[in-house]
Amino acid sequence: MKLVSFMWAGRERLGALVGEERVLDLQAAHIAQWEKELGQSLNRSQRLLAEAEMPADMRRFIELGPRTWQRAEALIRSAGVGGGTDRSNCSSNYSSSDSSGAPVWFSRSQIRLAAPIADPGKVICVGLNYLDHAIETNMQVPKTPVIFAKYASALIGPEDVIVHPGAGVTARVDYEAELVVVIGRRGKNIPASEAMAYVFGYTVMNDVSARDLQMESGQWLKGKTLDTFAPLGPAIVTADEVPDPHQLDIRCTVNGEVLQNSNTRNLICKIPDLIAYISRLATLEPGDIIATGTPAGVGMGRRPPVWLQPGDVVTVEVQNIGALTNRVTG
Repeated sequence: MKLVSFMWAGRERLGALVGEERVLDLQAAHIAQWEKELGQSLNRSQRLLAEAEMPADMRRFIELGPRTWQRAEALIRSAGVGGGTDRSNCSSNYSSSDSSGAPVWFSRSQIRLAAPIADPGKVICVGLNYLDHAIETNMQVPKTPVIFAKYASALIGPEDVIVHPGAGVTARVDYEAELVVVIGRRGKNIPASEAMAYVFGYTVMNDVSARDLQMESGQWLKGKTLDTFAPLGPAIVTADEVPDPHQLDIRCTVNGEVLQNSNTRNLICKIPDLIAYISRLATLEPGDIIATGTPAGVGMGRRPPVWLQPGDVVTVEVQNIGALTNRVTG
């Protein structure tokens, strides 16, 4: 599945992205299917049960576990989703809306994508996890993972803007393309050999960084977690659709120029080892996210340095996961 969070009528909704242009509202589809089976509208208690079974927010969806995920997969199948492009064919097994009037299908032009998970309990980041990036920044290659965090308040979606706070706060705003692991199960002291069973899926992050703040005292957090400095999305691709997350091309372009271009095979510390290491420090919970590090080509490593400025357009892309584009504003 390719899952998205989106805004409609002022509310956040959970959807399945079908192709590039169609989104199935999973909660509305669940209600519509139940109403079709009953041949009537749901009463209040039935609707509350249906909403609990198929929530409208990503974190709760992940927390509910495999039974709910399988229900979502069944909804997508029963919607008649195939390889066609005719939206009417895809909605033929459902009413166009549930009895409350909530649409089952949306076109991309009707909605605004949000960060796929807006409220993770933890936003865990890994530094210096590509050898070439450690070299370009003149930092020692770490013997153990370098772990830092961002606050959830830094998260924005694929249609939001990165706000440059201005030279009074930082003059050195940088980009970082990263593959993100989304945790699906609670775990502590997870063996590396079992770690991939705790992965729900993958998404993309731009780990925007204020390098002057990051480096001025050795405390990376304050340079990493400014508001809007964690674009995330556009979707979460479930783990079953990514056979090997260590064989994915990753790149970043700024104003159309490719500045980072690598592959996740170059990760120093692989995903199972990251999960094992982090879970020794803190219990991992469903919906937690781990940004796995960035390859060479960041702005601070270039000569002369390349710093993001208002008006720049930044696209971070990971193969088979998606492309995340954000404009920088002042």
